[in-house]
Amino acid sequence: MRPVSVPVAVPVTAAVAATIATTAATTGWAARLPWPLPALLVWSGGWVLWPGLAHAGMAPAWAFGLALVASTAAALACAGRWRRGIAAAGFPLSALALGAAGALPPWVWLLLLLPVLALYPVRAWRDAPLFPTPPDALAGLDAVVGVPLRVHDAGCGLGHGLLALQRLWPQARCSGVEWSPLLALAARWRCRAAQTPALVKRGDMWAASWADYDLVYLFQRPESMARAFDKARAEMAPGAWLVSLEFPVPTEVPAACLQGEGRRPLWVYQPVPARHPSTLTAGGR
Repeated sequence: MRPVSVPVAVPVTAAVAATIATTAATTGWAARLPWPLPALLVWSGGWVLWPGLAHAGMAPAWAFGLALVASTAAALACAGRWRRGIAAAGFPLSALALGAAGALPPWVWLLLLLPVLALYPVRAWRDAPLFPTPPDALAGLDAVVGVPLRVHDAGCGLGHGLLALQRLWPQARCSGVEWSPLLALAARWRCRAAQTPALVKRGDMWAASWADYDLVYLFQRPESMARAFDKARAEMAPGAWLVSLEFPVPTEVPAACLQGEGRRPLWVYQPVPARHPSTLTAGGR
């Protein structure tokens, strides 16, 4: 096959190194639990503290205020601004909703959780929440990795990243895997509607082998990245690429990091170095 030259990797700056160090140092209680369990614990803590303080004799308004402060402080242990915001907002928003619809019995609120569990099964809690890949998130990636022939989106969600990969490499054989049956169905429909050959399967991204892929793309969680790198290093061929949007692999130096104003950082790794670093055969083999 025709060799494709790989451009010089984007330099790893001091800011990039600092980000890696910060990620590696994240050892708070929330970082050790699968998302969204930290948010659920923060919300539950607020609801336990509020009536508990009121029952102990504190004025209801003061009890709510103290529970709000405590739950907000606990939410700060979550990684990332979005997760901290979700965890902090859950308790006051649910209190507002219950105040506006206080006549509803408690079991109604439990029923409202069923669609959420269908969309986001408990087994998927250790993977990323539903954050779609922005349209321009992969810009410039082809200049770093060349032309892979087999590309995989591990945990493809609604298929935003998968479609972006297919647009970047129209001739590549792109595939995605998603554990949630509803999300996998939606991603499959979106790919068909876009008239792309990308394939979507419902399955476990960790159980499926990555050995056949020249590039695996992830938009996961900070806590998942070390596991993803170990899987890539154990299964992928020399010269294959692991690409992560926003979250770096702790302690591992990337081959490149694509950054820019208004965009999320794109971390590019080669878990097993190519046998001939100067060139990469199309398809990685």
